[in-house]
Amino acid sequence: MEPKSFRLFLLTTTACFILIFTSTNFTHAPSSMTRIFDCTNSSFSHLCTTRNFLFNKHIRPIPKNNPKPNPKNHDHLSDTPKHPLDPLTLVEIQKVRSTLSSHALFASRAPHALHSVVLEEPDKNLVRQWEKGNALPPRKASVIARVFSDSHVLTVDLSTGHVDIVDSPVRVLGFPVMTVEEMSDATWAPFSNTKFNRTIISPGLNLTDVICFPISSGWYGNKEETSRLIKIQCYLTQGTANFYMQPIEGLTLLYDLDTKQILEVSDTGRAIPIPSPNNTDYRFASVPTLDKIRILNPISMEQPRGPSFVIEDNHLVKWANWEFHLKPDPRAGLIISRVRFHDPDTQETTKRKQRHTEGKNRRYPIREVRPKLTLVVRMVASVGNYDYIFDYEFETDGLMRPKVGLSGILMVKGTAYENKNQVKKDKEGNEEELYGTILSENVIGVIHDHYVTFYLDLDVDGLDNSFVKVNLKRQETKPGESPRKSYMKAVMNIAKTEKEGQIKLSLYDPSEFHVINSGKTTRVGNPTGYKIVPRATAASLLDHDDPPQKRGAFTNNQIWATPYNMSEQWGGGFFTYQSHGDDTLAVWSERDRDIENKDIVVWYTLGFHHIPCQEDFPIMPTVSSSFDLKPTNFFERNPILQASPYFERDLPVCGTESVSA
Repeated sequence: MEPKSFRLFLLTTTACFILIFTSTNFTHAPSSMTRIFDCTNSSFSHLCTTRNFLFNKHIRPIPKNNPKPNPKNHDHLSDTPKHPLDPLTLVEIQKVRSTLSSHALFASRAPHALHSVVLEEPDKNLVRQWEKGNALPPRKASVIARVFSDSHVLTVDLSTGHVDIVDSPVRVLGFPVMTVEEMSDATWAPFSNTKFNRTIISPGLNLTDVICFPISSGWYGNKEETSRLIKIQCYLTQGTANFYMQPIEGLTLLYDLDTKQILEVSDTGRAIPIPSPNNTDYRFASVPTLDKIRILNPISMEQPRGPSFVIEDNHLVKWANWEFHLKPDPRAGLIISRVRFHDPDTQETTKRKQRHTEGKNRRYPIREVRPKLTLVVRMVASVGNYDYIFDYEFETDGLMRPKVGLSGILMVKGTAYENKNQVKKDKEGNEEELYGTILSENVIGVIHDHYVTFYLDLDVDGLDNSFVKVNLKRQETKPGESPRKSYMKAVMNIAKTEKEGQIKLSLYDPSEFHVINSGKTTRVGNPTGYKIVPRATAASLLDHDDPPQKRGAFTNNQIWATPYNMSEQWGGGFFTYQSHGDDTLAVWSERDRDIENKDIVVWYTLGFHHIPCQEDFPIMPTVSSSFDLKPTNFFERNPILQASPYFERDLPVCGTESVSA
């Protein structure tokens, strides 16, 4: 029987892989990638050691039925794609570079850079029809390039070397993200500016104790209309490793990324002192002895028979009944595709159980536990001061849980106030607006939001799906019908067009949100489906005409449903940087296209409001939230029943004298 399957295509807006993968520039020869991935190199061997420790505490014999493991010293120059969605290999990237270096657009040797070089995914139907052993669809690379002050979108056919001009020059409002070289240039640019140097030196600071880095400038008016600009902020590094807690308040520089010139130096914070480095260093060795809690004993977990997951061809993951394709992406972070859950039993039905002990039935004693285990796919992105932790949890009952954790260091601003009792009040007793919380002397943690949008192309049991809002309603009983006055009932509303698929979550409108295939039903007639189960999230409070909200209009709703369109993959638009918000999910969805029994995409936005508090200083604990993708009549019964229980012989058993933590 063919496995029940759905394709899950997750896109998250992060910058980690942008910094790692998108710096391809013709003026610099590529570094030795073999050396980077060489575990025998002392500079990188700790990475290999860490990986081995995670998976195997001790070396164990490999069972014969396990695939041969990859060698430690993997030569990525020899990689070849094995799946239509495999990312570009190093050889393919080098071919893109050599092909474009002779193209007319770059032949003049004008200033240019490649901001993105990624796989252009084949047509969706070709991917669905492909089976292992078949020839791969034609491999193509999608390229975003800057030449002089213009952006260009190109496609390179890796087999023929043909270059297609997709959009050249790009006329939409917005720009591609920075390259690593541009970030480095912006970091050093202030120190070549006389006014900036004078501003630093005049109060007695040393230039060698100052560090600067670029932050997004956004778009707020005509000044940012046509130029590719970024703002630069600076910090003092003296006395602490945590320089983020020592902002030079009011000192901001406006920098042109194309001309590499400082356009403005704004110094409005001379009256605001630079915060002291005291208590800002979060390293354990720097914490006063009296502040350290009693050391807890470490906990070690291991699988005596080795890991249960298998990775085939570098990107295909198999675990329990799950199978999916995994690849890194410089913009999305991780993309999980072709998700399948193998269901060998479709003939029985029962209610969901995890574990049960039955004392009433003496004939059939029941004392057993089915393990509900979780496989976690994790990516951590360090984006400036913040760390974003992305977990994709796969569970043995068919549930998948995308989870986002926030940690790292707050972006703070300086203030003249050292204590809340110093804050000025007006005649009515209202305090001066601080835009945040005083965390330490002269330090304010600024109120802010975080939003991560997930692109969910589920394809539940096929392409033709529908989005269903299941409302939970109170139904009044008729007089004399029952001693009860009311009961709950579920009302299914199938969204026929996009606007009916726009959802603002509310506790006072309890609902479930299903993606169903009405053409595929269970043995008892229910349409197969998966449902989105929201957890804690947030909605933007900004005015819809506020420039940041125009660019981030995908946060106007928490859930959207749209017809599949290969050109609509980024909720904030293809060129988000300094955009005017005219190419966003909100704009596309206004067309109100049909979505009933169509190939649809569901978008879910996970949001966080952050009002900083002193526990966030000098470094934050992790805060996380998630949502579930849960099978709903997708199986004939609880799939976890297919897992055998653990028996006493499978695991170590503690004796009566053992002491546990």
